[in-house]
Amino acid sequence: MFKRIRHRDEPSDLDTHITVPLLPLRDIVVFPSMVVPLFVGRDKSVNALERAMNTDKQIFLAAQKNAKTDNPGEKDIHRVGTLATILQLLRLPDGTVKVLVEGERRGRILSFLPQPDAFHVAVDLLDEAATTDPTEMEALRRGVRSAFESYSKHNKKITQEVLEAVAEIDDPSKLADTVAAYMPFKIEVKQKLLETVDPVRRLERLFGYIRAEIEIIKTEERIKGRVKKQMEKTQREYYLNEQMRAIQKEMGEKDDFKSELQELERRIKRKRLSKDAAAKVRQEFKKLKLMSPMSAEATVVRNYIDWILSLPWYEKTKDKLDIDAAARILDEDHYGLEKPKERILEYLAVQALVKKIKGPILCFVGPPGVGKTSLARSIARAMNRNFVRLSLGGVRDEAEIRGHRRTYIGAMPGKIIQSLRKVKSANPVFCLDEIDKMTMDFRGDPAAALLEVLDPEQNFAFNDHYLDLDYDLSSIFFITTANTLHAIPLPLQDRMEIIRLPGYTEVEKLEIAKGFLVRKQCEANGITEDNVVFSDESLLYIIRHYTKEAGVRNLEREIASICRKVAKEVVRHGPETRVELTEDIIQDYLGVPRFRYGRAEEKDEVGLAIGLAWTEVGGDILGIETLTMPGKGKILITGKLGDVMQESAKAAFSYVRNRAERLGIPKDFYEHLDLHVHVPEGAIPKDGPSAGITMATSMVSALTRIPVRSDVAMTGEITLRGRVLPIGGLKEKILAAHRGLIKTVLIPKDNAKDLKEIPAKILEEVNIELVEHMDDVLRKALALDDPDSLFREVPGEAQPVFFGSEKPSVTEDIQAH
Repeated sequence: MFKRIRHRDEPSDLDTHITVPLLPLRDIVVFPSMVVPLFVGRDKSVNALERAMNTDKQIFLAAQKNAKTDNPGEKDIHRVGTLATILQLLRLPDGTVKVLVEGERRGRILSFLPQPDAFHVAVDLLDEAATTDPTEMEALRRGVRSAFESYSKHNKKITQEVLEAVAEIDDPSKLADTVAAYMPFKIEVKQKLLETVDPVRRLERLFGYIRAEIEIIKTEERIKGRVKKQMEKTQREYYLNEQMRAIQKEMGEKDDFKSELQELERRIKRKRLSKDAAAKVRQEFKKLKLMSPMSAEATVVRNYIDWILSLPWYEKTKDKLDIDAAARILDEDHYGLEKPKERILEYLAVQALVKKIKGPILCFVGPPGVGKTSLARSIARAMNRNFVRLSLGGVRDEAEIRGHRRTYIGAMPGKIIQSLRKVKSANPVFCLDEIDKMTMDFRGDPAAALLEVLDPEQNFAFNDHYLDLDYDLSSIFFITTANTLHAIPLPLQDRMEIIRLPGYTEVEKLEIAKGFLVRKQCEANGITEDNVVFSDESLLYIIRHYTKEAGVRNLEREIASICRKVAKEVVRHGPETRVELTEDIIQDYLGVPRFRYGRAEEKDEVGLAIGLAWTEVGGDILGIETLTMPGKGKILITGKLGDVMQESAKAAFSYVRNRAERLGIPKDFYEHLDLHVHVPEGAIPKDGPSAGITMATSMVSALTRIPVRSDVAMTGEITLRGRVLPIGGLKEKILAAHRGLIKTVLIPKDNAKDLKEIPAKILEEVNIELVEHMDDVLRKALALDDPDSLFREVPGEAQPVFFGSEKPSVTEDIQAH
């Protein structure tokens, strides 16, 4: 039974107002007199059908304004629809319902009645009586039938039976609805026809729509006729391809190649490529379709297309530009390293303001174990980018970077493109590890190939030999790592921003061990921090007596060794085992101490001066010995010294000869004495000019028999006239002096600016003396009660050191040398 309601505008006409369940339709308009099957899956729609079936099988059908709306509301549903009767309802296994409905009358929704699980609407059934002259009505009927018959000649889906059924319809309203139902109009057009209540007006509109549809079809046929000649070549190729496939099928070949081509074609349509890459892929795919699937060339082309489609041309991860969060992540992962961290935060800040900047190219230079590679990984985590690492150690083939051309058998892209395919994003953090370990041979220089990769002005169009296409690398954040700079070609250095990561101080190593290494190794070895107690004293003992490095890699190994032995104790005695480390226990676990802490000599020695050296693993103390022997003025230099260091020894010897008389050394000492200069640890190669003043001090001490202070170390290059020139690696050298318990360090005056890089705590414990001439070095280094008593006045020698009345500048001195 319908529920009768009163409409506010028409209180007298109660028979046309009904309440009925509503079924919203996504992409169909149902006309009166139509019998239509519908598939219903939405919960509210299924509930509406069930309520209709439980009453009188009446339901109101109204089209949605947007078919994509999954949960339509009142504003999403057209007001005019069709009252229909449910003829049949069938539930399908997947939960959906198939229903057969027949449209009966037009209706307009007056209001939506609140129901939680289904739509109910108050509907006004519309009167469709025609008031036009019968002659005009007949003319419209004939016109619509004629137009529909004309349209059927272009649409083979309209059968003769349909035309005969339409010809027998006399009612104008039913005729208009039946013809409109068979026409392929858009939903908007059909809705307009449904909303046109007057049959005459509806026939007029329908006649116009049919004529317009016929004109469109005729235009399409004319266009097809014009392009028919252009299509002949394509059709010919198509028929040939079909014949080739038929032959292959007769020969027993499977349809795998066909399905593979279809899959490739789908991937090409879905993949977003650059303009050149898209054109290249279409060209190669066209060639592939003409090839035999068993040919070697088809495999090459197939692999080439697959490589292009697998690369991330425009797929990028979204950067996280929160500077505070990035700083927190970097501090969590690494202790210290302020300069590289600050540079990363600067980049994030600029990117947040500019939105699009070229990816920076940083080069972390430092000794092994200071955290260069792990810092690059942390940078990727802080920026929310993918991370990819490529080790360049031992790479000596240019094709490793640029790839091989496709003419070679087994050709592949270079490591850069391969890594991007693996990481699946166009803006990762890309770590090029050990860039100073590359070599070159007859196959080319990989460092030269990297010039384009690491140049922000060129890498937006990097051309891999295999792809032979321009690929944009400018969004990549490149980070390179190296132990030394001298092995990196200067043009490559010029393209990178060099950030030095110096070695850690003992204090920094202690903090790193407490904050990172102990916890990491306890977890890795299955024990807790309650099972083993690493006190500050025990960690310092391990650092001083079992490691000798700038980084913390060996320190982590020693901590891991202790954790393994404690794990054995835990398994043997139970999880409550607790080991508090002492020196004796550490020696039981790690063996006899391998290094003696404090390398300073216990007493002042004649001819023994302490120098400071820089190595790839940090700074080191370098003792230099000089002995005098009867001879003819020869100088013997041993200790596996390089050419530069041997020249420093000769320059120091010339200075001593020049200053012999003022130093109280016989002027002709070289006529009856030989000097033997030796640098211990002779198996280790040594080179560089910074040991010049140390050699000169050792020679003067040996010749004057005045001891050198054992608590003084020195570094600096010497000129023939005794000038002390600046050196490099000052921080590492002073850290080595601090480890060796040296109290005073003599450095060139021009290196005063480098003291800012040295931790304040180190400067408090080590006395830094600035020197600019060798005379100053001797005054401070030799064990004398009165330093000025070392030098004697030489009659007739006004200024024995400098030539001219004024002291030359450092630049002039270098030029003179």
